[in-house]
Amino acid sequence: MTPVEIAVEIAGWIGALLILFAYLFLSAGRLTGQSLAYQAMNVVGAAGFVINGWWHGALPSASLNVLWLLIGAVASWRIMKKRGSSTSAM
Repeated sequence: MTPVEIAVEIAGWIGALLILFAYLFLSAGRLTGQSLAYQAMNVVGAAGFVINGWWHGALPSASLNVLWLLIGAVASWRIMKKRGSSTSAM
């Protein structure tokens, strides 16, 4: 296995673990959907899946995860925007 292939596999496994733990923490009540940590885990996890899926030619999976990443990025932006507006009013 080449170093690039190893990196692609690591990205996929890290992505899988991040999304799995994000869901576990959400289900256990340790994180909420409005948590930046939850959204970040999903964004980075989806990025790992995009890299791995694209490399392996799994285009449906890669496409789904591009959308997953975008949803998480928009949610993160909204959370940060909301936090910024609540602190600037003080």
